Amino acid sequence: MPGQDETMPGHDERSLGQLVASASQDLSALIRGEIELAKAELKESASAAGKGIGMFGAASFLAYVAFLLLSVAAAFGLVAAGLHPALGFLIVAGVYLIVAGILAAIGARSVRKAGPPARTIKSIEDTKAIMARSSGD
Repeated sequence: MPGQDETMPGHDERSLGQLVASASQDLSALIRGEIELAKAELKESASAAGKGIGMFGAASFLAYVAFLLLSVAAAFGLVAAGLHPALGFLIVAGVYLIVAGILAAIGARSVRKAGPPARTIKSIEDTKAIMARSSGD
């Protein structure tokens, strides 16, 4: 209130050291609280990610089963078109082998393009050269 003394009765003023200690304790408590909050958020996030991964696994399994059934259906479609059953299944298998070969060739080309980490190797060689010069002095 205006006109009253700025200090409250019964309230002792603290020294600078006490204020710094109090601020340090408050900061420590704040950091601990932030860490606990981060742990809780990460736990929630990991739980959601786990559920998502499970859903992707189930979807992948169902897609695989559908792929197998569609393959059998394609083979039987060829049989219905008048081919011998063995020939229908061989044609479907042959198509898959051709697709697998194309994918393997693309994959091999991509692997060949990936070389060693040139910048890292150069950096290590430069560091070795600097170390050799400094130890030779």
